[in-house]
Amino acid sequence: ERTWSKVIPLLGGDFTINHVPLYTARTRPEIRQMIATRTAPAANIVAFSMGAYLAIEHAVAHPERVKSLVLIANSAKGLKSAEVQARERIVTVLERNAYTGMSRQRLRELLHPSHVSDETIVGTIQQMALDLGKEVLLAQFASTIDRPDLMERLAELSFPVLIIGAEEDNLVPPDDLRQMAENFPNATLHMLG
Repeated sequence: ERTWSKVIPLLGGDFTINHVPLYTARTRPEIRQMIATRTAPAANIVAFSMGAYLAIEHAVAHPERVKSLVLIANSAKGLKSAEVQARERIVTVLERNAYTGMSRQRLRELLHPSHVSDETIVGTIQQMALDLGKEVLLAQFASTIDRPDLMERLAELSFPVLIIGAEEDNLVPPDDLRQMAENFPNATLHMLG
């Protein structure tokens, strides 16, 4: 919920917001079940990063339950090999050591350079990492590191889709987003410079 705390007030009061607490799930089947049971029968799903990939996975499995998707900073291709390797290294380090929160190096990989020094953003991310802790991080990595390529399945989804990305994203190639926009039958792509 903290991830969305600055966005929700901008939406006005015309929406019923339902956060899906993915951090409470420990396995991929639990995540799938949680999304299926915590979303409306005809949901407008807004999702970010790993959650956006999982939203696509949900939509492919249950297209009749999705009214629209807003996908932010994710690829339907899943994780790039460099990101898988980085996560595997993180898991190895985490399993052997105490967890002290997200490192500055990891923050630099995740944030635009103009935000790395913004303590309101960095502080929120670091506090979330500390509050959720090592076990949640390990469970999320273990349950979501294997992300099959869903790019070809996008053509099956006819509802409206808004894809939001950034040209300078270190983790999500802009070309993946452009390919997603081409593969969805009813997509709009918004790229931030």
